[in-house]
Amino acid sequence: MYFVLVSSTGNYITTTIDTVVPQYSAEQAGLSQGDEILKINGKKVRLRSDIDEAIQNSNGEEITLTIKRDNETQDIKLNPTTQETKTIGIYLGTQDSDLSGEIKSIYQNSPAEKVGIKAGDKILSINGEKSEGDPYRIVNLISESKTDEIAVQIDRNGEIKEFNVKPEIQKTYVIGVTFKLAENNFINNIYYGFWDTTEFSLSIVDNLKMMFTGNVSADQLMGPVGISEVVSKTQGIVEFVYMLALISLSLGVTNLLPFPPLDGGKIVILLIEAIRRKPIKENVEIAIQMAGFCLLIGLSIYVTYNDILRIF
Repeated sequence: MYFVLVSSTGNYITTTIDTVVPQYSAEQAGLSQGDEILKINGKKVRLRSDIDEAIQNSNGEEITLTIKRDNETQDIKLNPTTQETKTIGIYLGTQDSDLSGEIKSIYQNSPAEKVGIKAGDKILSINGEKSEGDPYRIVNLISESKTDEIAVQIDRNGEIKEFNVKPEIQKTYVIGVTFKLAENNFINNIYYGFWDTTEFSLSIVDNLKMMFTGNVSADQLMGPVGISEVVSKTQGIVEFVYMLALISLSLGVTNLLPFPPLDGGKIVILLIEAIRRKPIKENVEIAIQMAGFCLLIGLSIYVTYNDILRIF
């Protein structure tokens, strides 16, 4: 379902350069309109997001772009241009879902969290300039602030509060190009839809890895209560089905984790039995499954508790 939905939308961005922005690293390295980026540091790129990820992961160090120009391939080396912006660690939503001046969540250990700003707060002004509920204006006022501390005025359940937040400097890396749109035809939609679906599935695995390595807190997980709230805010049948597809795909990938009593855990047990050429004792397998089950139920209770706190 996810594949069908993303394949039917069209408007995919190719990896072929449309324009080169003056005074950025792409222009300095000699990239030009019509160049198709095939690889970065030897790794094949298929989507615009692959290019963005590789550039961000470079940390500004030299990267090698393999491009196709006039049916010939060549390598071009460049150092991405570094851009610095200020951030206080707030999340205002996405273009597709509930984007506004209300803070949807606070990043853990962020400057905003440290001074006491909370999810649900509505930003009224930044450094005395009214934000007018415009999330883009809020982001610009924060990122372009010239002061060491940013004065944030918020509305919390009708009570006006003010906070002085010391922002963090966030570095982003760009090469200074825009890319052409893919022709909206069946072949392109199938191609980009397939790789979009593949990338999303792999991103679920990466997010799960981040949780086990401590890069993502269990507080950021969402259970049935939180999912129900998100689904209830969808607008129209297409957005509703899209959300169901996201949830279904996420559950499908998660269910393959090598952890009892998930299907992935059962697969691991079967593999162990195949290697040993004899079954694991029934009481041992039951104990393993029950231990995993208890951990999952405990996590479910914790996540549900956090979901309820976020709502109320």
